[in-house]
Amino acid sequence: MKFSDIPADPGIKQKLIQTIQDQRVSHAQLFYGPEGSGKLALAIAYAQLINCAAPKSPPNPQKGADSCGICPSCVQYQKLAHPDLHFFFPVATSKKVPSKPSSKHYIGEWREFLLSRNYHVSLPEWYDFIGIENKQGTIYTEDAAEINRILSYKSYASEYKVVIIWMIEKLTYAAAPKLLKILEEPPEKTLFLLVSDNPDHVISTILSRCLPVRFPRIPDSEIGKYKAMTDDSSAAEENQFHFVTFRDWMRFCFAGNVPDMIAFANETGKIGREKQKSLLLYGLRVASQGSLLTHGITTPADKGSAETIFIGKFSPFLIEEKLPAFYTLFNTAIFHIERNAHTPTLFLDMSLKITALFKG
Repeated sequence: MKFSDIPADPGIKQKLIQTIQDQRVSHAQLFYGPEGSGKLALAIAYAQLINCAAPKSPPNPQKGADSCGICPSCVQYQKLAHPDLHFFFPVATSKKVPSKPSSKHYIGEWREFLLSRNYHVSLPEWYDFIGIENKQGTIYTEDAAEINRILSYKSYASEYKVVIIWMIEKLTYAAAPKLLKILEEPPEKTLFLLVSDNPDHVISTILSRCLPVRFPRIPDSEIGKYKAMTDDSSAAEENQFHFVTFRDWMRFCFAGNVPDMIAFANETGKIGREKQKSLLLYGLRVASQGSLLTHGITTPADKGSAETIFIGKFSPFLIEEKLPAFYTLFNTAIFHIERNAHTPTLFLDMSLKITALFKG
């Protein structure tokens, strides 16, 4: 992955390139930003340029240098198979790995996952890809121990040994001390690139050892330049699933239909925790858009779509006095899902509270 292949903010790319040209590469950096900011792709492009044997200088110096894409190092990077490039990411038990999962058990799937989506990925997609069903991925102590083992050896083929940890917020507290020590006293020419959607959820001792680099979201029109069409279709299908599920749920609650609420809670309890959180985040977004509508503020959405029509009809039932309770209820549910609450019970409890909110 080259910088020129990623339609990210030119200023951000230039700053990253400049740190390499000025030989001011911090050994531990936190690349953070919302989903769709291209931070993982930029982390890989950054590492590829650092280890490129013949980086190119562009005709326009303001655009910055880039990796050549043809030297042995770049070719291996583009296949995600460079011997000095190491990935770690959230995993869980599955049919393939019934116990003690770690990133090395899924590295083949990880390479296929990134390449098939051109590096534009999300956590729910990854969980679906490796089939961990209703589990939440975690970065375990086994991975922290593996990082220490890998870094005890010298670089195999390049100047820098690079460790990219995707979704560092999924690191367990038990694994943190092992990683913290190597972050504080890393071997020479070692580069840690920690990638995060939400730095507020990163363990504070890890966060304090990293140079933070924030990435803004890439506009949807630009994402299409490197995001596969299958991903666009997948995103549309996911949004449609959220819309239909949330709409039906709210109808059950408004009608006070307890049997349908129970059936909904049981079915939703089977879809996986990341999808459950995505559904709740979708509900918060609907509430936000509905609140804007009640104040006469419209959004550039398709006015004729079923989703927009639903939001228009739903918004009068979430008047300002009820919005804080609605937001609190949904955010609290996300908190408990992340801590492995029994989700059928959680969604039934939410349904009853939403019914009371509507009737109240």
